[in-house]
Amino acid sequence: MFTGIIEELGSVKAIEQLPDAIRLTISGPLVVSDANRGDSISVSGACLTVVEKDADSFTADVMQETLKLTSLDGVKVGDPVNLERAMTAATRFGGHVVLGHVDGVGEVISRQPSENWEWVRVQVPAELMKYVVLKGSITIDGISLTVNELGDNWVGLSLIPETLKVTTLGTKKPGDKVNLEADVMAKHIERLIEMRNN
Repeated sequence: MFTGIIEELGSVKAIEQLPDAIRLTISGPLVVSDANRGDSISVSGACLTVVEKDADSFTADVMQETLKLTSLDGVKVGDPVNLERAMTAATRFGGHVVLGHVDGVGEVISRQPSENWEWVRVQVPAELMKYVVLKGSITIDGISLTVNELGDNWVGLSLIPETLKVTTLGTKKPGDKVNLEADVMAKHIERLIEMRNN
């Protein structure tokens, strides 16, 4: 489980093609500083398992199902990625509950700079919009963000300079893909209502 507070902007160091998966090596000195084999690290919102590590990078296998549901399918060597270690009992909980289970892929629609922040609109697939509420939380590329605008098929976000500086959202352009995770509490509530009505 994660909080959506990005710890480090890493980069893809190597990609190995496997028969039904890829093996990613990702540079991230901070997140590997105390990582062990089997630990979970969120890579732009997708929870991946460390299978190898050295002093400044780790390797993780990305299965076909994950490739199908995330933007990791199109990742290239040198691409930046948002990194966060799994939370511990002593972790400050500055974001919201993030599982690292990507629900779908969205797309940056527009960017509008302001004096102290930047407005960014992101297209959200129709099946996920029912979980999004104004001033609620959404995870985009692993980042816990507050929904400041709500359209029929998009969310508007006000990004502070720190978010622009330390995450991939600082350089994403209109048309770029992003990983989305809806608030897990909304999905649980929906399921409970469904079960009660059956």
